[in-house]
Amino acid sequence: MDKRYYKTDPMSHQISALQNIRDKYYYALFMEMGTGKTKVSIDDMSYLYLNNKILFVLVIAPNSNYMTWADEIKKHSVVPTHVYRHKIDKKFTFKKGILNYYLMNVEAFSHASGTKVIGPLVYSLRNSTCIIVDESTRIKNRTAKRTKSILKLSYGVAYKRILSGFPVTKSPLDLWSQCSFLRPGLLGTDNFYAFRATYSIMRPVTTVSGRIVQAPVAFQNLDHLLDQVKNFSYRVRKEDCLDLPPKIYHTRLIEMTPEQTKIYNELKNYARTILKDEEASYQNKLTEIIKLHQVANGFVVTNDGSTVSIPNRKMDELHEIINETDDKIIIWSNYVYTIKYITKELEKKYGSKSVVNFYGDVTVKDRHDRVDAFQNNKDVRFFVANPATGGIGLTLTAANTVVYFSNNFNLEERVQSEDRAHRKGQKKVVNYIDLICAKTIDVYIKHALTNKLKLSAKTMGEDILDFK
Repeated sequence: MDKRYYKTDPMSHQISALQNIRDKYYYALFMEMGTGKTKVSIDDMSYLYLNNKILFVLVIAPNSNYMTWADEIKKHSVVPTHVYRHKIDKKFTFKKGILNYYLMNVEAFSHASGTKVIGPLVYSLRNSTCIIVDESTRIKNRTAKRTKSILKLSYGVAYKRILSGFPVTKSPLDLWSQCSFLRPGLLGTDNFYAFRATYSIMRPVTTVSGRIVQAPVAFQNLDHLLDQVKNFSYRVRKEDCLDLPPKIYHTRLIEMTPEQTKIYNELKNYARTILKDEEASYQNKLTEIIKLHQVANGFVVTNDGSTVSIPNRKMDELHEIINETDDKIIIWSNYVYTIKYITKELEKKYGSKSVVNFYGDVTVKDRHDRVDAFQNNKDVRFFVANPATGGIGLTLTAANTVVYFSNNFNLEERVQSEDRAHRKGQKKVVNYIDLICAKTIDVYIKHALTNKLKLSAKTMGEDILDFK
């Protein structure tokens, strides 16, 4: 490969990706987390710029990692660049004679202001622009406003790229909007319902709100779908190209305390009544499910909105895990209340400097500082975080023990959060420990995640995976 197009030496799988993507107007890099898809994209942009194809790159990425693109561009770009970070830097001015990058949070497109800010620039430079959607599953929902806005913005743009290590997180239908961004009709038709009919078996089902709708109950023709996707994508998994230690999964079943059990059973009986009530709203039914999950994780939100802690044994089990190792530990939890609770308990026992936490209200600067402290400060042993916020884009290889205090139904968050520790730079076996309250919704959620993972692997033509 011509060294004019890269600043840092690519690995062999990255060279293959660059050879496949070269001169393509649209392309998908389905490279697993940690395999360097961001570097490949930057080298690809350098190639297009040096060959007079583009002058401007719009990078759309989740809030948790669009900021890291600035560091990656500085590290890898062989051409001079001007990098602008949306809502961080002062007013953007297009600079001639260098490659201009505009980094933007995907959530900005959930509002009209997002398109209003960037739209005129993209429209004026569309023949010399590339739009990159990083973590492209963020646009898998075809009815979401941000998806519609991004697809509309991309119409007529010369070059387009999508990046994802895990493009199928729920069903093969996830691919529709992602590929439609690249080019309408790329999967054989520009009609979603025709696509759905080709690859799924539809049946009438009754929703929790009592409505009868057509929904996919199984999937078909996945070999044909995979053949189509291979025509415009490059797929690589970590196990194929990186010498990483293995992942090992553990489940620790935990009995609820008598008080927990009493509250859980009362809520479960009430939830059954609500779920069977045809007049009850979907939101009311969802609320009852969430309440059950909260109780399994040691707290309950009362009718007046206050949060009450319930004696639970998950924290006891977490202390047992901590006592079994001297290593640093990542602890994932879905609720801010439990993140703060875990943080307080760890500070009480191991000292205020032993733990950092990471969730939505933490500022961008503090997020960077906390990750740096966990990675490099020997006194900071625990990283307690929400996978929705901290599960993407971070490098947390200082830990080789990862505890899931709780899970949710989002497969992408689970897979992404696992790979914060299991990526380039990790030298040890990574142990993943799920704390599961026996005979509760915890068990059902874990089962649902495993089924989604198997379907995703089948869609991508890969071995069936499992959370052991």
